[in-house]
Amino acid sequence: MSAESPLIKSMRTAVAASPDDVPLRLHLAELLLGAGHGDAAVGEVAAALQHAPGDVQARELMVRALANTPASAPGEAALPPPPQAPVPAQPPAPAAVPPQDSVLEPSPAPASSLGFDWKAAQDQVGDAVPPRFVEAPLTVDGDGDPGDAAAWDVERPGPVRLADVGGMQEVKERLEAAFLAPLRNPELRRLYGKSLRGGLLLYGPPGCGKTFIARAVAGELGANFLSVSVNDVLDMWIGNSERNMHELFQTARRQAPCVIFLDELDALGGKRSRTQNSGMRNTVNQLLTELDGVEAAANEGVFVLAATNVPWDVDIALRRPGRLDRTLLVLPPDGPAREAILRYHLRERPIENVDLGKLVKATDGLSGADLAHVCEAAAEHALLDSARTGTVRLIGMKDLLAAAGQIAPSTEPWFASARNVAMYANDGGMYDDLVAYLKKKRKL
Repeated sequence: MSAESPLIKSMRTAVAASPDDVPLRLHLAELLLGAGHGDAAVGEVAAALQHAPGDVQARELMVRALANTPASAPGEAALPPPPQAPVPAQPPAPAAVPPQDSVLEPSPAPASSLGFDWKAAQDQVGDAVPPRFVEAPLTVDGDGDPGDAAAWDVERPGPVRLADVGGMQEVKERLEAAFLAPLRNPELRRLYGKSLRGGLLLYGPPGCGKTFIARAVAGELGANFLSVSVNDVLDMWIGNSERNMHELFQTARRQAPCVIFLDELDALGGKRSRTQNSGMRNTVNQLLTELDGVEAAANEGVFVLAATNVPWDVDIALRRPGRLDRTLLVLPPDGPAREAILRYHLRERPIENVDLGKLVKATDGLSGADLAHVCEAAAEHALLDSARTGTVRLIGMKDLLAAAGQIAPSTEPWFASARNVAMYANDGGMYDDLVAYLKKKRKL
């Protein structure tokens, strides 16, 4: 078989530029067939038929191309064969019509365009011409596994550890004693009869790192992390919210060890006595049922963490022993934590002569989110100044201190509400940690 002529090469380039041009592709097939490239002609015609299945010229050309395709030599195939086995040699036939299998057999009579088996031809060239589109099978509601892990964004064990949490030594020690130490030492846990029932509720003002601490706990355990918000669970249709809650825990059980992090728990598990929505009450009931199952054998390796800014709005049944009975107050970052946060947000910005010690003192009471805003505001001030003067300058202490002075602590409104709870609703010492902090800061 001769090499392709310059004309054929030019036609291939034109077809590649316009793959949907059926007449152009058929013209290329005619040239290939005339040059003795029968296999290549079959492939081009098959591609044309994918674009125009009813094209009469394409069908007739396919018949001619198949009839002029030379018979396979021993150990070879006239068309690209399926991978199962080599195609045995066949005697030449003037107009072979490919049957359902991949072997060309002699036909008793010449094939015509009217009687041609197009399904067999498609099977014959199916391996040579890949499908243009990959279509997923249609599904209806209820098909498949509703609790498939793909329905929930399960994060694999990440590199974040408690050591990455700047400062907050009291929080780390409390986490170690109440949650992590028993998990790391199963023999000691059994010796002292320490139960792993229940979960851990993180509460405190917004923007102070509750979600980051939850990820650090998952990293310490080497567990998967499944973060859930109210939008992931609640549904307008009756019964769907409860089903979503069940599927969430089922996913965590299949992905164990897994930490379930229920963000904004007050929205997912608000007090049932305050809502008139039966669907919301049923969702809380389902959450209670799933939490009661954490101690079961099927739930081994599922750890529940929850966070809320308003623990006093969480249904009291969620906080009884065996459920979310451990509480941890996450306060605004202390000095070492503020230094670590400021270093993180300034690490890739052009700065000069920044006195972190002085900046840490000037930002007392700010949350982690406030500190990020301080760095952003300082960078914006330096950028605008550079644009106005036409001279690029670095971010300095003047920019950072000015930004810190303009930002009021976002935690103050929260402490105003928490003060009333600490004074009048600290039943059973539930908020003793909060009372101690308020007294220390002379806010009570």
